[in-house]
Amino acid sequence: MNRLVVFDCDGTLVDGQAAICDTMDEAFAAAKLGPPDRNEVRRMVGLSLPQALGILAPDASESQREIALEAYKAGYRSRRETGILEEPLYEGMAALIERLDAAGWLLGVATGKSDRGLHACLDTHGIKHRFVTLQTADRHPSKPHPAMLEQALAEAGVEASQAVMIGDTSFDMDMARAANVRAIGVAWGYHEPRELIAAGAVGVAETMEQLEELIGG
Repeated sequence: MNRLVVFDCDGTLVDGQAAICDTMDEAFAAAKLGPPDRNEVRRMVGLSLPQALGILAPDASESQREIALEAYKAGYRSRRETGILEEPLYEGMAALIERLDAAGWLLGVATGKSDRGLHACLDTHGIKHRFVTLQTADRHPSKPHPAMLEQALAEAGVEASQAVMIGDTSFDMDMARAANVRAIGVAWGYHEPRELIAAGAVGVAETMEQLEELIGG
């Protein structure tokens, strides 16, 4: 019977918080909005960009949010194209992915990134070929809606009972719970472990070794 591990991207696979916060600062400036609180920006990672902007700038006009959205997309793309974007894999993640693949787990990603951003990120690290399903905010409602995870299950041909969602935010845990998938949190991302447990995580890994044990359980 096939088994599936679905990873979130930012804050779980890769550490992109500096790039996200810097680009959001520029996007708010372009829309003539005051700079967002960086801690709040980090806490919004995982949501789709329109939903995150709605929370970060609740008093902004629709036109301001549209300007900020397009400026963020352009800024992030420019960082990638000029080679200054830094989205390093968390230490030990590449080896963990290789071990899971070798053990027969199917692998997927469900992320608030765009298709372009996710493919570029995985290509940069040479790991895209490891994943059988890639789900992004371009084609689905924002987390915590379960659509991304449900599509990943369908594409992989795996029952929800044979899948696990790995993420660093309560949005990931809520999505997993809505899709009846086991949820595991990681402590190196953007929400506190207590929040992940409260949102339904069966455990929160502090290390890659702990994560591998939780997945296997």
